[in-house]
Amino acid sequence: MQTKQAPSSRRAEIQHLHQSYASGQTVLPASALLRFLHQKQMELTANEETAESLIDRYEIEETARESRSMTFEGFLRFMESKDCCVFDQAHTSVYQPMDQPLNNYFISSSHNTYLTGDQIVGKSHLDAYVCALRKGCRCLEIDCWDGPDVEPIVYHGYTLTTKILFKDVITTVEQHAFEVSAYPVILSLENHCSPEQQEVMAKYLISILGEKLLRTPLDHPTTGDLPGPNKKKVAVAEALSDLVIYTRSVKFHSFSHSKDNQNYCENTSMAEKKARKLAKASGADFVHHNQKFLSRIYPAGSRTSSSNYNPQEFWNVGSQLVALNFQSLGLSMDLNDGRFQDNGGCGYVLKPWLLMSSERSFDPSCSQHGLKPTNLLLKVISGSNLPISRSGKALDSFVRVEIHGIASDSRRKNTHTVKNNSLSPCWDTDMNFNISVPELCLIRFCVREQTGLLSSEFVGQYSLPFTSLKKGEPQRQKEQQMGGGGGGDDDKGLNYTR
Repeated sequence: MQTKQAPSSRRAEIQHLHQSYASGQTVLPASALLRFLHQKQMELTANEETAESLIDRYEIEETARESRSMTFEGFLRFMESKDCCVFDQAHTSVYQPMDQPLNNYFISSSHNTYLTGDQIVGKSHLDAYVCALRKGCRCLEIDCWDGPDVEPIVYHGYTLTTKILFKDVITTVEQHAFEVSAYPVILSLENHCSPEQQEVMAKYLISILGEKLLRTPLDHPTTGDLPGPNKKKVAVAEALSDLVIYTRSVKFHSFSHSKDNQNYCENTSMAEKKARKLAKASGADFVHHNQKFLSRIYPAGSRTSSSNYNPQEFWNVGSQLVALNFQSLGLSMDLNDGRFQDNGGCGYVLKPWLLMSSERSFDPSCSQHGLKPTNLLLKVISGSNLPISRSGKALDSFVRVEIHGIASDSRRKNTHTVKNNSLSPCWDTDMNFNISVPELCLIRFCVREQTGLLSSEFVGQYSLPFTSLKKGEPQRQKEQQMGGGGGGDDDKGLNYTR
């Protein structure tokens, strides 16, 4: 993997690639570029028009452009562009059906959205809502308390976190709700207000959100199903009963109790520890529960620093609203960002068929699923322009590739360490993984600095769903400058990535 552009003299592996396809010429003709796209990048639908459009886009030398060729400099620009990113660019737009019931989607969800820091003395700020919405978040939390002068306020109750006005939060939501995504925003209101101030809240919701507020049930062809996320509306959860149409929160008792008593428009909300216990003890029942109802998981109250749990364990059982502290960077938010860059970053990602099928039982804690494993072969080639270390010296860097999925699929492998080279480290390492449930997997590439025999520090990362990986050159071919695929039914591999 690589970062931003480096001087051409430092990218020997790309220069060698250009030369091998140029066949002794100084430029790469369109026909040779097309051959590269077919053989190395596995862009099998590319044609001569595709190759010429890439020349027009990345070649700046006029003579080469006129001869429909690409110099090395143009080729380097192309190789470091989004056109060569390992993330399938078709997935940067909404491509999944958006008319399924809400419970069939993973929904990008935030916890304590108003906070910019920890939940004891941190600052509450409207910008936190703006940031979450601009990341495609579709479920926002608003903790509401009585404020002075009959003005409801938002903050983390009984703490020293600063306070902001409820009406300002709703105004911010109205302004930014649909900037990034055209799909519904769910407001999860944790209501601690008196009846008098609840009336004020309702007034602000109606007057500020106007037609954007969902106030009557949506027409839906299937009785007893939640609507799909194809309406540009804001829904209110957990408070102000006259405005709550969908996602009214109810206490969870047991899966059997929910099956017999819970209404389709009600959701259950539970802390991570309870959800984790249920997932381990009754994974298949949890999956079945989430086929009919929405469930929201939130971080334990003991996480006073606003740290996060790993969301993957709750996506594995089909929980839709896996709420995280968006202000806390790290592995959990890396995975969340990776999951929701899919489907155009709209904040709604259709769950895998295994989590929606009523024809079979799926328990993510069971290692035997009767599915043919998928083989994933990656080649981590090189990097460029990594930052220098804290000491001011060049990095001793390695790449860790992590698979995040069901427990039996989750593992990681490291390249060797390239010492004293931040400019152009070359790892040239093959990695092979067998994955039983690839539809649930995320792949995380993490560059780390070796700081001791058994210690290392984070440098940078990139995460994406397995299903959004573009294919690269198959393993059965001998030359592998650009990565490879594997065997099995779903042969995946990496082409060159940024």
